[in-house]
Amino acid sequence: MTGAAYTGSGSVEILDTPDRAPADGEVEVAVAFCGLCGTDLHIVHGTMDARVTTPHVFGHEMSGVVSRVGVGVDDWQVGARVTVMPLLWDGTCAACLDGAQHICQDLTFIGVDTAGALQQRWVVPARTLMALPDDLPLRTAALVEPTAVAVHDVRRSELQVGDRAVVLGGGPIGLLIATVARHAGAEVLVSEVDPGRRERIASLGFAVVDPTSADVALEVDRWTHGVGADVVFEVSGAAAAVRQSTALAKVRGTIVVVAIHAAPREVDLQRVFWRELRLLGARVYRRSDFERAVTLLRDGVVPADALITAVVPLAETARAVAELSSGSAMKVLVEVGDAGEATA
Repeated sequence: MTGAAYTGSGSVEILDTPDRAPADGEVEVAVAFCGLCGTDLHIVHGTMDARVTTPHVFGHEMSGVVSRVGVGVDDWQVGARVTVMPLLWDGTCAACLDGAQHICQDLTFIGVDTAGALQQRWVVPARTLMALPDDLPLRTAALVEPTAVAVHDVRRSELQVGDRAVVLGGGPIGLLIATVARHAGAEVLVSEVDPGRRERIASLGFAVVDPTSADVALEVDRWTHGVGADVVFEVSGAAAAVRQSTALAKVRGTIVVVAIHAAPREVDLQRVFWRELRLLGARVYRRSDFERAVTLLRDGVVPADALITAVVPLAETARAVAELSSGSAMKVLVEVGDAGEATA
């Protein structure tokens, strides 16, 4: 069995991976497609070396087909089309007891803390599976996980019909947030530095601004007629965007921190105080967000073809990572096994 693994010092190699039968309560999935994301780049770039051991098979945005089931698994049959919600929680910590299992204090993120989906056969707990409708192609279904992130982010913002939302960072998650927010009834403006991404975002009907050549605060002021944005989503992970975010929100507006920031950032708390702003974190997703993501993809709300800029074979995972690291690509999928278009 073959998989793509981070082997340290920025390297990704194709290796033989163990062929392990699913244990009690587990299933084996023949992985069809696996999307690459910012977390995967963090792993390969070495910023998560304290958390992963090498060689580490990564990846968690996936689609596939159940190939084997373990003892005690009665809800899933071989041949079922599935994706995986890659979270395991303990059920006993304060967060879990408060109903926030997705941010469990002892959360295990499958694909980061354990082996991920960039392998031909992936064994996972049966409770992490989510069924895919027959009319959702497996290629498109690899976008369920990042779409669920966007659904959760928009839900956390409490965005209302008619609101104006600014998205700082027009990468895959930023574009998905913009899409979900617009579908929820908002007007959306996206700030993005890369010209290729800006062109793609504009082609989908979003207002776009280049923060390298325009004053984003001034543009937002004009766009909102001096009021400010109802919601600002910080998706870029850039220190400058964090500093700027408080200047874009209206009185009692909301700022949602989506990006993972590896270092503390400067925030204008005087502005937070003066305008009574809300500053919210938004991390991963709930199962209901996954369910909503499946529906949005099945119904064609999410522009999958515009998001997926390349599909590469498993053997070219290292090249795909390099392409993503350049900053111009949107979503790159790895076609992992033979469960792909043949069963799509």
